Amino acid sequence: MIQTTPMIFRSDMIRCALCADAPCDAACDKVKPADLLRSIWFHNEQGAALRLPEQNPCLTCPAPCERACVRAHEVPIRDLINRLYYQVKPECETAMPENDDRLKCDLCGIPLENPFLLSSSVVASTYDMCARAFEAGWAGVCFKTICTLDIHEASPRFSAVSGSDGSIIGFKNIEQLSDHSVAENMEIFRRLKQNYPSKFILASIMGQNEQEWGELARLCEENGADAIELNFSCPNMAEGGLGSDIGQIPELVERYTAAAKRACHIPVLAKLTPNVAAMSPAAEAALRGGADGIAAINTIKSITGVNPHTYVSAPSVHGHSAVGGYSGNAVKPIALRFIAELGQNPALKGMHLSAMGGVETWQDALEFILLGGGSIQVTTAVMQYGYRIIDDLKDGLNLYLAEKGFASVKDAIGLGLDTLSATTDTLERDTVVFPHFIRERCVGCGRCMISCADGGHQAIQLDENRQPRLNGKNCVGCHLCVLVCPQKAIVPGAKRVNRPHHG
Repeated sequence: MIQTTPMIFRSDMIRCALCADAPCDAACDKVKPADLLRSIWFHNEQGAALRLPEQNPCLTCPAPCERACVRAHEVPIRDLINRLYYQVKPECETAMPENDDRLKCDLCGIPLENPFLLSSSVVASTYDMCARAFEAGWAGVCFKTICTLDIHEASPRFSAVSGSDGSIIGFKNIEQLSDHSVAENMEIFRRLKQNYPSKFILASIMGQNEQEWGELARLCEENGADAIELNFSCPNMAEGGLGSDIGQIPELVERYTAAAKRACHIPVLAKLTPNVAAMSPAAEAALRGGADGIAAINTIKSITGVNPHTYVSAPSVHGHSAVGGYSGNAVKPIALRFIAELGQNPALKGMHLSAMGGVETWQDALEFILLGGGSIQVTTAVMQYGYRIIDDLKDGLNLYLAEKGFASVKDAIGLGLDTLSATTDTLERDTVVFPHFIRERCVGCGRCMISCADGGHQAIQLDENRQPRLNGKNCVGCHLCVLVCPQKAIVPGAKRVNRPHHG
């Protein structure tokens, strides 16, 4: 069983707080409930099931874990673990791999233990933070952008858009660059490389002119950086021709890339802005400048809400705000589009793509890999859940690769590109795929009927038992009903019919 969609019972742990030093763990001496719940949350149900002991200790247990929970009796921990035993574990066809060898890859020829790096941000901004990330299992870090500017951050500087479960789906920041001096950051690099020689240090830099781009690149190389990332994309540094202003002008991308390449001998990646209609012009300019790879995407310029009483957008800084960078799982579809654009561009063939933009789970990461990403960078999910998410990122991806028979994660890079078109013109339009109703899951809510009636083609009615019935003459196979069903009781069906042609 290759787990490619979240199990339906993830919704049953919606009240789980994903605690630090979880009390439920302390209350149980048989399993680690918190680790299992976290794996469910991050779509690694198989990994959780495969970690369970042979005998189920939860079957007759009085569930002290549920009493110890910070939301006592609100999370059905025992039931969730039982379902891992009896629903998921019997379907697991592949044992958990004994090692992580399949995850080994490289960034421009430099070995990586796995494809996962922290992206340039607050999560990779001090020695202690990077060291803890390395200890947790991250293969490397892209250190927060180094510059010679005098950085003074605003407070507050974050805002968010939350889902119905309270988790952050979209995240806005107005944060700028590293507020440490160049000398302080170089000392951090030396210490990290001395104490973690096998870990990868990608140094993000931002200069104000050609000389400064080159000087920063040279210093980073001399102090232990394995590669350079040129920040041509920060949406919060547009003043004075910095940040995303550069990424929108291919001539500047080429010029500053060439300046950095002249000054160092290690790989150079250009980090490009998504605040453009197409990313290829800037990527090709970076290639002309000598770049070895592309990093994308950075955050998207955004506004995340306006207070109806003060009329100030978030975050409010003493009654004022600003356009900022949007990240989180909500931007993943946009990020995937840009990565696919770069992956399909023949002019960029052979360039490393370090992909990012909304990665939370191993499945998110896999999608970027399938569209051409050779390494994966993460920030917003770490800010919300911590460095510990690396466990499920690695385990979930490793198990998937084993189940599919891949010897290496590198074998999966770009496999999704050939089936993808930039427009819908090439798609087959002569058949209709009807939805299929899973009756045992249906609760008779009628959401499918409402959506089909008011947003579709009036093809669904409820019968006397509140079960949906399909009118095949009206159904066009749009699958809106599949998407809106809260029970996941509607799936694409196997039945296809020829679409009638209208002259």
